[in-house]
Amino acid sequence: MCQQGTSRRCATRSTATPTPSTPAPAARARRAEGLTWLPEVEAWLVAREGDVREVLRRAEDFSSANALLPDVTLSEAALGVLPRGFGPRPTVVSSDGTAHHRYRAPLNRGLSSGRIAALMPYAREQARELVDALGTGGSAELVEAYARRLPGLVIGRLIGLDPADVPSAVHGGHRAEELLFRPLSPPAQAAAAEDVVALQHLLDGYVRDRRSHPREDLCSDLVTALAPGEGELTLEQRHELVANLQNLLIAGLLTTSALLSTALLHLLTDREQWLLLCCDPTLIGAAVEECARFDPPIQGFRRVTTRPVTLGGTKLPAGATVLVAYASANRDEHRHARADRFDIRRPEDRRHLAFGHGPHNCPGSRLARAQLRLTLELFSQTLPGLRLDPDRPPPSMRPTLIHRSPEVLHVTW
Repeated sequence: MCQQGTSRRCATRSTATPTPSTPAPAARARRAEGLTWLPEVEAWLVAREGDVREVLRRAEDFSSANALLPDVTLSEAALGVLPRGFGPRPTVVSSDGTAHHRYRAPLNRGLSSGRIAALMPYAREQARELVDALGTGGSAELVEAYARRLPGLVIGRLIGLDPADVPSAVHGGHRAEELLFRPLSPPAQAAAAEDVVALQHLLDGYVRDRRSHPREDLCSDLVTALAPGEGELTLEQRHELVANLQNLLIAGLLTTSALLSTALLHLLTDREQWLLLCCDPTLIGAAVEECARFDPPIQGFRRVTTRPVTLGGTKLPAGATVLVAYASANRDEHRHARADRFDIRRPEDRRHLAFGHGPHNCPGSRLARAQLRLTLELFSQTLPGLRLDPDRPPPSMRPTLIHRSPEVLHVTW
């Protein structure tokens, strides 16, 4: 229901306010002839929606093998720690062709609409408990208190983690992001590497347990699909399973955490949009899609050409790196009217690229959308007076291409 005293404002037709556009290089690249070379990342920027869709459709021409290269160089200190864990192996994100289908199949089954529907009562219960735990003090920091916790609880339940292990798994997932995508000192890198190794050994324990005692969870599904048969797992099978389970955990945790916190940030930054949502729950579906379109958690992924190709009028040799900019494509003026405006009254449209496209589209998009939907329902119904804390500086965004979100989100109500 509307807050007392806000009904008249809710009934007033809102005009979405202009919001800072995507970075200037992306906007210029959409208008330029051909692709734009970005020397700082040594890649061709694919910025237009049509070109991005073409790359994502043509997986045989644009390989995903380098999709998750780290943004930083690991120090000797970190490299001395990581061998105590489990080495990197291809995953659904960083594989092509037959290998990609092999990794993708159990995820499609485990993240089916039926599985997600069965999971949502638990997700709603946990979300309610997290909101209740905010207390009656009238202020909170939502990234740590809510946006990081709910997706961890949900993906932990889906995988089959013991609730007591979820906090350490969540911590390890965030430490992996810090290690690979944040500038850290050598000692700080080594400390992050220790936490990543601890996460890998935790997951290895689950992998070996599910080999002997399978359950109705996604960990068991992965073990059955990637290591069929009986008997003790080989060391190589454990490496592969840990890599894919870690990838699933981190993807399900960090991208959804980023989606939740960024959505709340934009809604609360544009107060009129928040009031509209609180007063008209029928806008929630459109709000979910607009939040994902306007500022997706994954801003872009790399791809490498497997043969000479022409894309967007630019001839590329085999082995050329392209940066496929989902965020820029979602602001393409030829695809979305008033693309640089955040407006939850925009007709609901799932054809944006926040969750990718083609063979590598996000298998967890249903789950991410469901968590954002229940979050918007819960906060708009129970905390309609929510607003950004005026006594705090504007939130700063994490400086990474993936898992883009505010570092903190201080609110009052």
